[in-house]
Amino acid sequence: MVRLTGKHPFNAEVSVNSLFDGGFLTPAELFYTRSHGAVPKIEGEVLKNWKLNFTGMVEKDISFTLEQLKTQFETVSLPITLVCAGNRRREQNVKEKGLGFNWGPAGVSTALFTGVYLADILKVAKPKKVNGVRPLHVIFEGYDFDLPQGPYGTSQRLSWASDRKHGILIAWAMNGIPLEPDHGFPLRVVCPGMVGGRSVKWLHKIEVADHESTHHLHIYDNKVLPTQVGPEQARAETHWWYNPKYTIQELNVNSAICKPGHDETVPISTTPSYTFRGYAYAGGGRRIHRVEVSLDEGATWTLAEIEYPEDKFRELAFNDATFGTIDMTERDECFCWCFWNFEIPMDRLKDSACIAVRAMDESLAFQQRDMYWNATGMMNNWWFRVAVHVEGDNIRFEHPTIPGNTPGGWMQRMKDEGKDFLNPKFGAQPDVGAVVPIAAPKVTNGISMVKEGVDRIITLAELKAHNKAEQPWFVVEGEVYDGTGFLAEHPGGGDSIIIVAGEDATEDFMAIHSPDGQIKLRQFHIGTLEGAKTASGAATLQQALAPPESAENADGSFLMKNKWKSMKLTAISKVNHNSSIYRFALDREDQELGLPCGQHVFIRMRRKPRLATLVEGSDSIYCTPYEGGDLVQRAYTPVTVPGTTGHIDFLVKFYLPSEREPTGGKMTCAIHDLKVGDSMEMKGPLGEFIWAGKGYAMWKNVRVKVKNVGMIAAGSGITPILQTLRGIFMDNEDKSTRVWVLDANRTEEDILCRKELEKFLFNSKGRMRLHYTLSPAVVRHSRLHRAVRRVSSRFLANDSGDNWQYSRGHIDAPMMRKHLPPPGPDSLILICGPDGLIHNTAKPGLTQLGWDVEKQLVVF
Repeated sequence: MVRLTGKHPFNAEVSVNSLFDGGFLTPAELFYTRSHGAVPKIEGEVLKNWKLNFTGMVEKDISFTLEQLKTQFETVSLPITLVCAGNRRREQNVKEKGLGFNWGPAGVSTALFTGVYLADILKVAKPKKVNGVRPLHVIFEGYDFDLPQGPYGTSQRLSWASDRKHGILIAWAMNGIPLEPDHGFPLRVVCPGMVGGRSVKWLHKIEVADHESTHHLHIYDNKVLPTQVGPEQARAETHWWYNPKYTIQELNVNSAICKPGHDETVPISTTPSYTFRGYAYAGGGRRIHRVEVSLDEGATWTLAEIEYPEDKFRELAFNDATFGTIDMTERDECFCWCFWNFEIPMDRLKDSACIAVRAMDESLAFQQRDMYWNATGMMNNWWFRVAVHVEGDNIRFEHPTIPGNTPGGWMQRMKDEGKDFLNPKFGAQPDVGAVVPIAAPKVTNGISMVKEGVDRIITLAELKAHNKAEQPWFVVEGEVYDGTGFLAEHPGGGDSIIIVAGEDATEDFMAIHSPDGQIKLRQFHIGTLEGAKTASGAATLQQALAPPESAENADGSFLMKNKWKSMKLTAISKVNHNSSIYRFALDREDQELGLPCGQHVFIRMRRKPRLATLVEGSDSIYCTPYEGGDLVQRAYTPVTVPGTTGHIDFLVKFYLPSEREPTGGKMTCAIHDLKVGDSMEMKGPLGEFIWAGKGYAMWKNVRVKVKNVGMIAAGSGITPILQTLRGIFMDNEDKSTRVWVLDANRTEEDILCRKELEKFLFNSKGRMRLHYTLSPAVVRHSRLHRAVRRVSSRFLANDSGDNWQYSRGHIDAPMMRKHLPPPGPDSLILICGPDGLIHNTAKPGLTQLGWDVEKQLVVF
């Protein structure tokens, strides 16, 4: 099998060719495997005492042993096809890497499952109303308690679960033998016609409720988000995951070519014809009504022959001690895949550049021509295309992708060649004199950064004339962009754009911006730099566009705005379970950094190669391997105490590989891989905000008097907040500036720089208020914190009603009203956190409270 995520969790599929050879009922060794963590060890006393527990809105809580399930209810067997919602995801990841790993087209398998109908058990459990509220959902929970966010769980509508017609089983056997551990031993749910994520393995608990499951992976998995929501946005903005309109239940229509396999070759002279074969399936019990094959890239289609092995189970009822009742004689739902075949004469095949297949079900739903890319990469069902290459006396077949991280397939090949692989053309190019279609926009990593219809040629002199803040132009990959319209909205501040005005910003831009940022750049495209599209011209321009070599600073400080400077890592100090301080040496021990209070720097490095190794401290999560060498760049605010010389300290919160994101955060993973003695580069200072001291700030080049400062931080966003607090409370000439700090974290252990924050609070003489908010967590209090509470208890609200004296839950408008200063002409709000907090919560909430966010909100 092809491992898709390393040793643990074991997620794997076979080649689609081998899958087809396995037949209608897939042998266990060929059955795809999907787990979110290590397989739980269910043996010994745990197995001996295994029970399925029913609870919630039922007449009374009941439980069943395996033996009781087998003796108290009718045992039945049904052939059922299970499909991972990520089947064929690798194709979507070629366009743009989403949130999941690289499934090929073999994330689908069929088995004869044996168990009891969930509907029969529910009749005994007797769901009921509670306080007049009607039960609506059945929630399933697995036994995989070692997952970081709790066991896997999901839910199904009670109306479906209560109807035998939908065939939902509580199963203990697969193809006549007990479930294997990878497939849910000793008990699992099997939901026919639904995505595989609804069929919970290692089932131990069923709850009847008036709401859907609240399990973490029910919310943050098995969703098709709108195509305009990129992976970075999906990670930052949680509201997308809570919208029920994006939840996947039933399978969609899909088909694939299994034979020929990828890179299979066939001799032309000795092969009169070749029969293409594959599978097709639909969801919700609907039958596949047609499969069509095209030999001319979709211009014309011909019907393929379809075989329905599932129908053989409808011909005769059967009963025995192992399988129980196999009786589909009166059932007309289709819960299984079908197989199709299409014979192509060799003289036609060798003249075809591509063979495409599509299917249609009985509701007339069918596979579309174009890919619907989405951040989870799920439910991918555009036409399945196999390229045909004539190589001498042989034909070689090329599938779109290869499962896992193995390179290959026509999609990546076309992408590397600069071709439009999302609208692929496999045939010969038009003859001279023929009508030639307009060339596709230039694509980087599957993303066009060029505005359609823009054909202006811009000279080097024109570009150089726009090297100031008033109208900053810059170049990315030979294309010219006007940053004027984005200065105010740029998350990194307008200064980040201005410092590359009149220069080639390709390296900096590509290193720091996500695919969402690359898409957004398109709207600011104004033309192509003259000469940039030829090799000789590009070389000349590269030299001409290089930033001017800056002289050393007159004051001897380290930082330079237009020059990257190297610095060596000298020490690493662990702060907590997911954060450390990295210390880098400056050029001299007596050298000052040269960073004004409130500003930040850019750091960059090239990532080291990484193997598919276990994440530190985990026995189940493996990181996605990569070759390394790619440049990563981010903005950071150091935590070095003002006045320090000779070194700079960065507080880094790690976002390491996880089940949902096997790659982890690019920059934090790169920093995590650093060893003492390694180097990275830095330049700066950057930012539009400076705390100038004596109660004054420089904000957008205007000096303003500030009496009240509200500060909002989330996680590691505390670093610029901390530096500003130091600028205020370490200033002996500032006795009046008042500060409100609202700090959001997942758990109490995640609160960074807490001792220093609370020391400022303790010594502030009433000028500072500090409030935390957490996601639900076990809370412990430091002695310093208890002292702070006693001294300044009037500032601390008990929002949660337990020993934790602050809030729980996400920041919202009521929390900001309570824990930030009221709006006023001499007040500012500073914020550092994820985009979702800034744009979806803070900006609308502060506007609602009366703040002018354009003039009074400083975003770090």
